[in-house]
Amino acid sequence: MTAPSARGAAAGRRIGIGLMYGLWRPRVLGAWRVPSAGPVILAVNHSHMVDGPMLMGTAPRPVHFLIKKEAFIGPLDPFLLGIGQLKVDRSGTDRAAVTGALGVLENGGVLGIFPEGTRGEGDFASLRAGLAYFAVRSGAPIVPVAVLGSGERPGRLFKALPPLRGRVDVVFGEAFDAGDGSGRRTRTALDDATVRIQQRLTAHLENARRLTGRPG
Repeated sequence: MTAPSARGAAAGRRIGIGLMYGLWRPRVLGAWRVPSAGPVILAVNHSHMVDGPMLMGTAPRPVHFLIKKEAFIGPLDPFLLGIGQLKVDRSGTDRAAVTGALGVLENGGVLGIFPEGTRGEGDFASLRAGLAYFAVRSGAPIVPVAVLGSGERPGRLFKALPPLRGRVDVVFGEAFDAGDGSGRRTRTALDDATVRIQQRLTAHLENARRLTGRPG
């Protein structure tokens, strides 16, 4: 599998900007912390179905997200692939998705990951090892991202979506390296990296909640 289309991701970003700013009122804080060039991984908390599109429309660079294959249904399949998103089978090690994600980083692109795997509390309490693997393997810095307000209360017209024209805060944190500087990719090294990542992401989420006044 080759790396997904950078041009497609750029088109996806334009669609995301129109969609997010047309339906909601995103408040974006710290976007300047995302490196303007070179590979980077956005690690995003995940509490609502719009978190991915929200990041596509508010991040300062086009993003290639790893998205569960169950989302690629019907016309969404060619659409998501066309805008540079990556389909991943979470039932096992999806080598095609891994190759595509590493290809994004090797080409200097932005990889978006929900490290908790599925939508939940969005508090980074349970991280999968995939984020550490991509970060250590590629050497790309991680930028933590907190999306706050998307799952606080349902909309009146569409229960599955946040209230239309409601405010959603997107807070980007400081970029950091997950590895210990040794370049090791052993299981122990990845486990240690996962612990470091979780500490940094949890601290960023707490800071983002204080900064925005969102409940914890």
